[in-house]
Amino acid sequence: MRSREELRLARESLHRATCVLEKLLPLAFECSVVVARGSDGAMVHLPVQRNLHREGIPAVTEVFDGCVPAAQAAQAVEATHAIAAGIGYVGVLCVEFFGLADGSLVVNEMAPRPHNSGHWSLEAADVSQFELQVRTLAGLPLVQPRQHSPAVMLNLLGDLWFPPVGAQREPDWAAVLALPGAHLHLYGKLSARAGRKMGHLTFTGDTVDAVRATALQAADLLGIPAF
Repeated sequence: MRSREELRLARESLHRATCVLEKLLPLAFECSVVVARGSDGAMVHLPVQRNLHREGIPAVTEVFDGCVPAAQAAQAVEATHAIAAGIGYVGVLCVEFFGLADGSLVVNEMAPRPHNSGHWSLEAADVSQFELQVRTLAGLPLVQPRQHSPAVMLNLLGDLWFPPVGAQREPDWAAVLALPGAHLHLYGKLSARAGRKMGHLTFTGDTVDAVRATALQAADLLGIPAF
């Protein structure tokens, strides 16, 4: 809302219910950090992940050197470590941030578990967020994960099963899996519906440009908007 009149109309539309008014923030990007903390206080983290949300649902995650400005990436990692230590957390924790136009960060939300934005680590890091979760809970040593390939991950929502024209159908996974560096994970859900997370698709490769180009090609094949 950019004026008092818009504020008045918005409140009227909610039947003048009690509301929380938040400052309008000039968002530049969204990112997240996955940290693992053991019971002994040891901590490691995955690289900072740049995320794109559509209608409040994670759509695309990109992870490579420079995907988030270095200063803000360092700030995000430091803040995530401080949060995990401050609450005495044990396990894998994800903290999501809004990157603002002035170079600052605002925490958006926390997820006390392996997070959707960290699924790429199965293919593009030598230690995934899921292995980190097991290590923290079993008291095993934590090693700093190393990303060995740029990664772009597409979330697969149930909308893909319902084309604009025609009946419900299974997406063309064969065409997608024919692309280089494609890693498909379907979650075994029995029915698709709009907005439901049905799986994810991660692309890896030698260069950022190659990985992004292939991911965009897959998005076009599946009917996912370009990013």
